[in-house]
Amino acid sequence: MSGDADIARISALIGEPSRARVLMALSDGRALPAGVLACEAGVSASTISEHLRRLLDAHLVAVERQGRTRRYRLASPQVAEALEAIARIAPPQPVRSLRQGTHAHALRRARTCYEHLAGRLGVALMAALLRDGVLVGAHRPGPAADRRAAPGRDVEYRLTPRGADTLGGLGIDVDGLCGRRAPVRYCLDWSEQRPHLAGPLGSALTDRLFAMGWIRRTDRRRVVLLSDAGRAGLGRLGVPDDWDALASVS
Repeated sequence: MSGDADIARISALIGEPSRARVLMALSDGRALPAGVLACEAGVSASTISEHLRRLLDAHLVAVERQGRTRRYRLASPQVAEALEAIARIAPPQPVRSLRQGTHAHALRRARTCYEHLAGRLGVALMAALLRDGVLVGAHRPGPAADRRAAPGRDVEYRLTPRGADTLGGLGIDVDGLCGRRAPVRYCLDWSEQRPHLAGPLGSALTDRLFAMGWIRRTDRRRVVLLSDAGRAGLGRLGVPDDWDALASVS
């Protein structure tokens, strides 16, 4: 018979600063080699090997081989959800340099959250999809509703026929997504405390935005940039030109 959840063990693993930096580096959904993770964590090759071994043993990360290279990724979307939940209740790290401040601002502006778009841009996109009728949502029956710092589960969103046409026009396989369990989900964004699109639809839409060049990755982990084509394209989806200001104050 199993006992209660061993929160203390997982918390200790995640709470060690070097391992926390490793997990956050992997939270954009990509698989990275140990050398890159050692740089992210600021530790030696031998030390990162021990950290990765412990994370593997706890099933927080998984490893895959690409030729002779071993690459590490988060073991599941549930690990990413746990990191996002912790981020929502964690105090901000102190900013001690211009570089740190610039990075912090960029993360809040537009980033990836596992495999979907987050930050002010992700929040603005979700709001536009709801406002234009691409998605509709209703609270699930029950006394509790999502609070500002709660996991996003109490509102059930679905794709409308108009939304299926709109996203299908972008090249997204809507029929394939709708055949999956819970295709439309959401996260309460840790920096904005408002929902951004998640689940299979969120992942497919983000992949398509990258493929079309509307957003692109940067050399700063998780940070993405919106291109001119992306600004125009998202405008056609209802995202206003001043989304950065609107998402941060609404």
